Amino acid sequence: MDPRLLAETVRAACIQAALDAYEEGGVRGLCAEGRWEYAISAMRQLEVESLLAREMERNAIPGDGSSSRSG
Repeated sequence: MDPRLLAETVRAACIQAALDAYEEGGVRGLCAEGRWEYAISAMRQLEVESLLAREMERNAIPGDGSSSRSG
């Protein structure tokens, strides 16, 4: 995977996790500081390995063998 695409993918996932958690924190009645802490926690708990595996699958071209090719 291209390093820039990798960075963009991880950044987008972190931003989405933070936004989702911040909103959920508001629904749960947390204050602004609590919502921020909840958002940071969501980013820390982000499963990067599964995120990257999904992204690699999504970017594989069907039938080209790229997902099973080694070396």
